[in-house]
Amino acid sequence: MKRVAIVGCGVVGSSWALVFARAGHEVAVYDASPGSVQQALAFVRESLESLPPDGGGSAEDIDVVCARLKPATSLEEALAGADYIQESAPERLEVKRELYPQLDAIAPPHVILASSTSGLPASSFTDQLRHRERCLVVHPINPPHLIPLVELVPAPWTDAGVVNEAAKLMQSLGQSPIRLNREINGFVVNRLQSALLGEAFRLVEDGLCSAADVDKAVSDGLGLRWFFMGPFETIDLNAQNGVAEYCRNLGPMYYGLAREQADPREWNAALVQDVEQQRRRLTPADGLPARRLWRDRCLSALVAAKRRVLNDRPN
Repeated sequence: MKRVAIVGCGVVGSSWALVFARAGHEVAVYDASPGSVQQALAFVRESLESLPPDGGGSAEDIDVVCARLKPATSLEEALAGADYIQESAPERLEVKRELYPQLDAIAPPHVILASSTSGLPASSFTDQLRHRERCLVVHPINPPHLIPLVELVPAPWTDAGVVNEAAKLMQSLGQSPIRLNREINGFVVNRLQSALLGEAFRLVEDGLCSAADVDKAVSDGLGLRWFFMGPFETIDLNAQNGVAEYCRNLGPMYYGLAREQADPREWNAALVQDVEQQRRRLTPADGLPARRLWRDRCLSALVAAKRRVLNDRPN
């Protein structure tokens, strides 16, 4: 069992705390705001009480899992004896550049320093560290206790063994790690999401359809197609003889679409207000918390269903 330190326990850090405690690790939980630590502890308990074991919860007694969480009142206390550190501080470069020299000075050189950052390359805040070779990005897809994918992104100086060790740890937690060979803005998931969001806003801005219909195109169409397989496997199965045939038949059409879409646009204030108003007619602002809980229950059920279905998947 590793002793893990969670540094920064907002939404992502709280979810990480659940992931590690659920997997049997002792977890020190620290945030500069003591109130955030208590909120994280409450979040873990409430989530375990509401989720089934195969959908984000735990088969263990809830009190046993929660007892693994150790609130810390200082960075030194949180890092004492830690074998692995998952940093989930605010997504601001100046915050991380101030924090990482402290982490590097306190934690022994063999301890991995992993950042949950969703877009900042590790090289932008670890370049000045003495032991920078043990730093990398371990970016979860929020919330990690329900969505297993984790992106491992090394800095140019990250030791290969650090990436391997982080990958093994993530697999042992039940997460699904992917590795990037080098840094790139937005990593993989946000780059894919960016392409889809860019086109979604364009379709609404150009009056082609409503925001609700764009959502339906994904939730009742692409989302079902991509829920249990990715885009390359999808096209492999959508042609009689696989990827090469699909690309021969449809490649020219997609090239034409790509040329139409090669006009990056800012999401201007009028467009954002339009989409906001459309969304608020469907879900009033005061209904968002309940809608998020509904989302998490759906994710939990889908994760459980996916695990059952994939057990029967042929090679």
